Amino acid sequence: MGTTTSRTVRLLTALGLLAAGCGTVTESVGGSEPAPAPETRPRARQVAEAWDGSPAAETWRRGYYPMADAVQLPEDAFHNDADKEAYLSQNFVLRGGLPDPPRKEGKVTWEGGGSLTLPLMGAREAYERLDRNSAPSPRLTVTGAKLGETTLATSRGPATVPAWLFTLEGYDTPLKRVALDPSKLPEPPIGPARDTPSDDLWDLGQLVGVATDGRSVTVLAHHGSCDDGPAVDVLETDGSVVLSGHIVGSKDGPCTSDLRAEEVTVELDRPLGDRILLDAFTGRPVPHGNLNGPSPSWR
Repeated sequence: MGTTTSRTVRLLTALGLLAAGCGTVTESVGGSEPAPAPETRPRARQVAEAWDGSPAAETWRRGYYPMADAVQLPEDAFHNDADKEAYLSQNFVLRGGLPDPPRKEGKVTWEGGGSLTLPLMGAREAYERLDRNSAPSPRLTVTGAKLGETTLATSRGPATVPAWLFTLEGYDTPLKRVALDPSKLPEPPIGPARDTPSDDLWDLGQLVGVATDGRSVTVLAHHGSCDDGPAVDVLETDGSVVLSGHIVGSKDGPCTSDLRAEEVTVELDRPLGDRILLDAFTGRPVPHGNLNGPSPSWR
């Protein structure tokens, strides 16, 4: 097991968690040294023991919980920076009509077997999930839509789901928006860690992705401006994988009051499979995310 870090991104929201300083250090004859790595396993074990075999875990395994963005871009996206900006700012314009849904329900069909029927989202609602900005420009223009399907990663493996295929002006392939909402999240069998975020344990931002072979997961892990970045420890059981985010190399001194996030890839001893990916700090499943942050259904 291990972790590697990659691209650092600045969160848009500035928090005051680090205003007074960025942690503690231990003193030595040679000067200040970073505090030793925290012992994260006791809390991780508590979370794993609470979830493994629990009613919440059974609810999770019966439900539809996507582990990928509900929006899939056209194959040739994007043609230019303006189109990319329009998508990231959720700025669309509709020129043409949208069809009524042909039925009230849609089906999730898992590659490994099993299916689940859920309410089908209409084309109008799916479009409104895309278009949340009224700025004059730049915009992506939607000229029509039809109901189709797509495949995406879920907590139970790959699944085929209904999706609205939106035609975008200037693009040869459609933008796909999944036409189902996730199942309701189960009530966690354990509460969050009692202490506020500290060097010993921080909440994770979101799940970025799971490797094709399931042997690694990438998450956004938080840290501040006066440290060497985040690290993520992992505890694996037969029923769950618990991730514990913490800070490496925190230092004393004045810091800017911002919160940062960095992608951290965690290697697993065996494929994730249908095991629940949990955040040790929150005691909840790690939220999946998209370019605009964690999925709203997980907040």
